Amino acid sequence: MNIKHVANFVKFHQDGAIWNDFFFTLNTDGTCTVYDLKTVGNDSEKALKQLHEFVLDKSELIVPHSNSVVFGNEFYEPGDEFPILYSNMYNNCAKFEDKHIGECLAYRIQKDGDKFTSTLLQIIKIGFTDNDDYWCSPEHDDVRPYGNFVVDRENSTYWAFTMRDKTHTTRYFSFDMPSVFDGCIDNTYGVKKVTLNIEDIKTFFDCEYHNYIQGACFNSGKVYSVEGFSKKSGKPPALRVIDVNEKKQILHVNFEAFDLDTEPEMIDFSGDVCYYSDAHGHMYRIDF
Repeated sequence: MNIKHVANFVKFHQDGAIWNDFFFTLNTDGTCTVYDLKTVGNDSEKALKQLHEFVLDKSELIVPHSNSVVFGNEFYEPGDEFPILYSNMYNNCAKFEDKHIGECLAYRIQKDGDKFTSTLLQIIKIGFTDNDDYWCSPEHDDVRPYGNFVVDRENSTYWAFTMRDKTHTTRYFSFDMPSVFDGCIDNTYGVKKVTLNIEDIKTFFDCEYHNYIQGACFNSGKVYSVEGFSKKSGKPPALRVIDVNEKKQILHVNFEAFDLDTEPEMIDFSGDVCYYSDAHGHMYRIDF
């Protein structure tokens, strides 16, 4: 395995997602910045070309922390350039009375010339986040039970996973991917809401504990999940790869082995190439 520094971009982002040559990064205030991925090269000091910046729709009402951001496999209309973009609430919800635990937001992304816009279309909610036998740790003492989410586009499967601190495990759940047209209107936000309940679970399994989950993506039957902060915090940055067919972790990489000690944020694939970035906007290519 090799990790190479290939570019820089704006600091203080959360997770992001790649579609064709467009790299979308999201932040905790609802800001989305779009970069030209073609400007990635071999010069580690080179800055990615910024194409546009906009604020996600309805961010004044519901602000996604965007800890996990992925593109799905469904297009709102046949002529759309981008499929639906999903961003989870995660711990930003601590700012609000309604904590939105286990919720993910679905956006339509549109491009008009050199401008991008978004429209919030749907909220996907895990309907059993208070259940000790499934989502929460026993005694409800989870540090971050909000959950991360990724999409298996090939098999139209929605994967949710959450830290279960009491048992020191991470639990993965799979569901049939809801259509963005499913659900009933939520009067607070004016968009459709889908609730995934226990009877909707296709499968679930436990694996090694993910120590403060950060960004995640799905590729070729595997979840790639980055975690941690820094060595000083006692939660060093790392990568875990989970094979959902084998229902087990197949790789754990401590980034310290590559002299990297900054909070990880984003991970995604462009074709067969895996990109990873940290909280300071350093972008790396990972060759497995």
